[in-house]
Amino acid sequence: MSQRLTDKFGRVHDYLRISVTDRCNLRCVYCMPEEGMQFEPEERLLTFEEIAAVVKVLAAYGVRKLRLTGGEPLVRKNLEQLVAKLAAIPGIEDIALTTNGIFFAPKAEAFRAAGLTRINISLDSLKADRFRLITRGGDIRKVLGSLEAAERVGLQPIKLNVVLMKGLNDDEIGDFLRLTLERDIQVRFIEYMPIGHDGHDWKSRYIPLSAVLDRCAELGWTAEPWGRVYGNGPSENYRIRGARGSFGLIHPVSDHFCESCNRLRLTADGNIKPCLYWADEFNVRQYIGDEKALADLFFRALDIKPQNHEMAKALAGEGQSHTPTARRMSQIGG
Repeated sequence: MSQRLTDKFGRVHDYLRISVTDRCNLRCVYCMPEEGMQFEPEERLLTFEEIAAVVKVLAAYGVRKLRLTGGEPLVRKNLEQLVAKLAAIPGIEDIALTTNGIFFAPKAEAFRAAGLTRINISLDSLKADRFRLITRGGDIRKVLGSLEAAERVGLQPIKLNVVLMKGLNDDEIGDFLRLTLERDIQVRFIEYMPIGHDGHDWKSRYIPLSAVLDRCAELGWTAEPWGRVYGNGPSENYRIRGARGSFGLIHPVSDHFCESCNRLRLTADGNIKPCLYWADEFNVRQYIGDEKALADLFFRALDIKPQNHEMAKALAGEGQSHTPTARRMSQIGG
């Protein structure tokens, strides 16, 4: 193998998150405004062939895991064709998808056949009316249908992403935990992050994830540390004693996981983001076709990757050492 993608803090990067579009069919309250978003014209998005060319180079430097994100990735037509291209690249072992689940169910078998191995489905409420409110119009029945389709075609593990928001869905913690009792899924509670938000409005919705363990204890359940979820990344995992599934806590703000960060991000318009939170970006498009120059660009990005993102300082209102990104989460890919 060639040189590994290692930054100056010794972190080895074997994971690439690829945003295939900044567009979405929903307008979740924590992700983008209801209106006024300026989307990239289609001709500025990386083509499937360009994405595959980037991944081929990175696979030679040890990238093994990929995740397709958006916006909503299934807004991009024929996405299963990209999955097949990526699955054919030597060295790629794992291809995951993060989706809102609205469009996935009818294409579940096609994605599985193309080489998709895992799926994360965003589901911030189990109540139809509240789900429609949070997503500004989403149909929860389609999301639950996609969950069932993912189970049927054998994607494992299946993860449900729940952005926890004070006063909005924190009263459903127990309902989400109950899902893990009978179903072999992982519910992942995610802290509300200050990505692309002006001012400090996000703080009013922020709630530390200690609330999940507190609620679990209130319901009389014993939560045990659980390290058996493949691809768990930054998640701190637990299982209720006797449950089929598990739950995870992802708390980038209160207890950031930067020390073990192994990921890079490629935005839909072709920018490498070495860190989710900071503004630094490097565009790949002019280097595609020159494998050495493209690899050098990734090493340049890694060279400036900071030790941590300092979101906790944003929560505390303290000064930060770098410039936070102005992009919305939907423009980065999470």
